[in-house]
Amino acid sequence: MDTYEKKGYLNSKFRLFHLTDKDSREINTHYHDFDKITIFIKGRVSYMVEGRTYELKPYDIVLVKHNDMHRLSVDSSLTYERIIVYISPNFTNAYKNDDYDLNFCFQKAQAEHSNVLRIPSLQKSALFDSIIRLEKSFSDDGYAAVLYRQVLFLEFMVHLNRAAIKNRLEFIDTKNHSKVSGILQYINDNLKEDLNMEHIARTFFISKYYMMRQFKQETGYTLGNYISRKRLLLAKELILSGVPSTQACFDCGYKDYSTFSRAYRRLFSESPRDTLSQISDGT
Repeated sequence: MDTYEKKGYLNSKFRLFHLTDKDSREINTHYHDFDKITIFIKGRVSYMVEGRTYELKPYDIVLVKHNDMHRLSVDSSLTYERIIVYISPNFTNAYKNDDYDLNFCFQKAQAEHSNVLRIPSLQKSALFDSIIRLEKSFSDDGYAAVLYRQVLFLEFMVHLNRAAIKNRLEFIDTKNHSKVSGILQYINDNLKEDLNMEHIARTFFISKYYMMRQFKQETGYTLGNYISRKRLLLAKELILSGVPSTQACFDCGYKDYSTFSRAYRRLFSESPRDTLSQISDGT
């Protein structure tokens, strides 16, 4: 059975890291319950998000939404340098009104079916300038350095969204136009519906067993386990938003509450009602 880990933690609105290392490693498929932005600075990295694989170039911006399955491969012959930001969805939601929405860049990336944004001309870009200031701030230990870094991060988010709105970014095409890409999109668009293997295979005019082999080969996880995991992650998100657990069960595609509850407990080590009680307790 595939195992997808929940990695990282976030006990504040957002966390900001500047990391440099030279480790050779293959980071297994995992997910977070927070949004993640990676500003790639240097190295050689292959980044896969929801079955789409990207070869990064310096100052590419990788957007990974909470619950997105992703993994990466790092070349040990080169130093890997990046800025990583963990962001609570509540943080960006707080910066949303009739005039602006800091979530727009994530929405645009989803609409473009791309997780990697590239700045076409670095020298002429206010966004690139904001990245450089943010990068340099990590060597600044002066007065209110942490606060200053947070201000620069907000400036970066403003410029990122401005660039996305004005189409001053390239949304990178992975050139992966196999049926698996379409299947991934179909699954995520239809988690509430019947997603049995035969139905999906018929929808994409391929044999069930060929589809299952290709899915495993291209994504690294089995089709059935992927569907189950994504449904349960959706259920938890619904419950945390205040949806009753019984309704969340059916809204994420399960037909039987006891089956749903057992699967939920196996994944999250707590029952759906335990999750719901966290909201009541304010935890």
